[in-house]
Amino acid sequence: MITVWGLKNCDTCKKARAWLEGKGATFAFKDVRADGLAAEQVGGWLAAIGGDVLINRRGTTWRGLPPETQAAAESDDSAVALLLANPALIKRPVFEMNGGEVIVGFAKKQQDALEERL
Repeated sequence: MITVWGLKNCDTCKKARAWLEGKGATFAFKDVRADGLAAEQVGGWLAAIGGDVLINRRGTTWRGLPPETQAAAESDDSAVALLLANPALIKRPVFEMNGGEVIVGFAKKQQDALEERL
């Protein structure tokens, strides 16, 4: 079972869900805003893949933050609080695999990695 975290209106998340459905994969979709996130979960993602991968520094949400708030992304502890307060800062989609593996994004590289695990 794969859990896909994202935003229900995100085009990339929609493509990822359609792709998984096309592959016949069993998955659950959870919206980072509507379903909420736990600090332990976000901390686990950061530990598994790091802030450089998980935090979307190219989006409008990031650019709208003041520099002192952006600086909170430099340590995992403060990054957890930042991501919980601003879930749109999480790169999407986040795929949680059985066994705790985390894959972020939906480029060709991530699709290949997902296909190996289906």
